[in-house]
Amino acid sequence: MDRKDPHWEVFEPLITSAHVRVDGRGRLRRHARDVTNGILWVLHTGAPWQDIPPRYPSPATCHRRFQRWVRNGVFENIPRTLARDLLE
Repeated sequence: MDRKDPHWEVFEPLITSAHVRVDGRGRLRRHARDVTNGILWVLHTGAPWQDIPPRYPSPATCHRRFQRWVRNGVFENIPRTLARDLLE
């Protein structure tokens, strides 16, 4: 279910930029591409979040970002952007 480079070029601008702490503390954020692939795996398979394979970020990370992106309208914009990309 991993997105290939041409697909990612469409997805990437839609994903909100990562917040970086100014004090440099905390863990490094997982790349949005990895998280997106984990989210799409769950959406594609219908599996529960806790069943995400180890090759993806943790279920908590994927679920948290999924919630944030749904709240921010990211997942509403993806089909529109894909459709617009097909028309060009």
